Amino acid sequence: MHLPEDYLSFLIHFHGTRDYFECHEILEEYWKETAPKERDSHWVGLIQIAVALYHDRRGNNAGATRTLAKAISNLHLKKAELRQLGLDPEALLDLLQLTHERMLLKKPYRSINLPINDPELLAHCQTLCKQNGYTWCMDSDCTNVGLVDKHLTRDRSDVILERAKQLSLRKLKIEDRS
Repeated sequence: MHLPEDYLSFLIHFHGTRDYFECHEILEEYWKETAPKERDSHWVGLIQIAVALYHDRRGNNAGATRTLAKAISNLHLKKAELRQLGLDPEALLDLLQLTHERMLLKKPYRSINLPINDPELLAHCQTLCKQNGYTWCMDSDCTNVGLVDKHLTRDRSDVILERAKQLSLRKLKIEDRS
């Protein structure tokens, strides 16, 4: 089974570091490079899971429940793609539904593990995790502010520069029309 390196990296961070923000960043970049127009892609569904758990861990219940509901709706239609990624789609959707119910009841955050049903993929991810000094399927460290509030400390200079560039281009187009 040949899978994208970005997906493997997503799995390592999801289960090894519980850095859901990084999971989101990794897969979003991959999705934008491969299928940016597919807003209902299975990649988007996986990104939504990571974003929902990031919000959940931070106590943003509204954001967590809304985002996980979108992931469930999206991935319900992507069972074949999930199987190709070595995941058990039925077990995943059951897990997401239970997690969503926990969120709706405003119960505390709990780490989840994606149901990888490909033994070769699982062994490979566990090896990569160990090589990077991570513990596979460890619980999230909710006291780690750098992990829990990562979005507050990231460098956004490249995003800001790109937005300024796009704004300048739009202004030039408007001026050219005048």
